[in-house]
Amino acid sequence: MNAYISALMGLVGVAMGGLASFATTWITQRSQVKERYREVEIAKREKLFSDFIGEATRLYGDALSHQKDDVSDLVFLYALVARMRLICARPIVDAAELTMDHIIEAYLAPNLSLHEIADLARSGAMNFLADFSEVCRMELATKWPPVQ
Repeated sequence: MNAYISALMGLVGVAMGGLASFATTWITQRSQVKERYREVEIAKREKLFSDFIGEATRLYGDALSHQKDDVSDLVFLYALVARMRLICARPIVDAAELTMDHIIEAYLAPNLSLHEIADLARSGAMNFLADFSEVCRMELATKWPPVQ
């Protein structure tokens, strides 16, 4: 009878060891998948934000020296905002729309000379992306914290 109990205890030990190994592997794999998803989402958002900042800066520079009634240059910027509506929080979309409004107002305003642009830069009035950058940084820090 002792031999049967010893054999049964050995089988239970092997089963528990196998189950523990399976659970450890499953938990490790799950955390790696979560971390990879997090990295992909952060990279996707960072690229979207970077593309928006680059295009907004280019358009704002153009708007300071050109008056236009043509909206074709704003299409790509609008498309970036539309993509933000799909994946980003409302404060980011609001900040992006305010940035677009700022660019449109610059296009509608009279052209500025290089001296006027320099004065505008010194006064800090050209820092139209500060709010957008701040809400983007906040979303990345709060919505996508490191996986524990």
